[in-house]
Amino acid sequence: MIPAWLHIIAILSLGMGLVSAIVIIIAEMRDPQHMWIMNVVWPLFALFASVAALWLYFRYGVLASHGTMMPAMENNKTPPNKRFTPFGIMVAKGTAHCGSGCALGDIIAEWLVFFVPAIAVWLGYPSFFSEKMYATWILDFILAFGFGVVFQYFTIKPMRDLSVGQGILQAIKADTLSLISWQVGMYGFMAIAHFLIFKDLLDAELTVASVEFWFMMQIAMWCGFVTSYPVNMWLIKTGVKEKM
Repeated sequence: MIPAWLHIIAILSLGMGLVSAIVIIIAEMRDPQHMWIMNVVWPLFALFASVAALWLYFRYGVLASHGTMMPAMENNKTPPNKRFTPFGIMVAKGTAHCGSGCALGDIIAEWLVFFVPAIAVWLGYPSFFSEKMYATWILDFILAFGFGVVFQYFTIKPMRDLSVGQGILQAIKADTLSLISWQVGMYGFMAIAHFLIFKDLLDAELTVASVEFWFMMQIAMWCGFVTSYPVNMWLIKTGVKEKM
């Protein structure tokens, strides 16, 4: 049985994530990000990072807003986001960029399988996988990778002035290891939540149509952030990914 306190914490955590995303959207409407894809990245990041995303956005994210960037660019100065953002924060922004694509892919995949159970059957449940979760993870990965490459494309292409084909190739190169490392952390925690915390300890099912599932997903996203951060640091240091 799921305890009442866990249910309440899940509602509060999800509510904070939603409010944080809305606050960022309002701020972006007033002064959009100079790179338009970041207007999508920041609210998606806030859905699971909550107040941490708010702090990161209003402390460093606004340095890359259109209103802040344009005066520096018009005067041929180094953009403020690169002048005043520590390298560790640049890595965090790059990791959040990857995580936002993962988050969008995971949200869509989980609800698709929930509303269209046949998808899980097509992906091997129960003929190959004993748990529907594993079949869903396949769709999770496909969509997360797809969105991740799209997000990277719209970051790398304008910054490097690449052709469409070159932009896609570089986006795949930049996002593959980052995404895999993110999904390792995320899948790892969701397996712990599904089998150990809910099945063994609480004797309950962790279902998509519950606030507890999405609360666990918020935590899983943080685990993905932790496992992906060092990979993003290496990718940025070697120039595979751009500093943000």
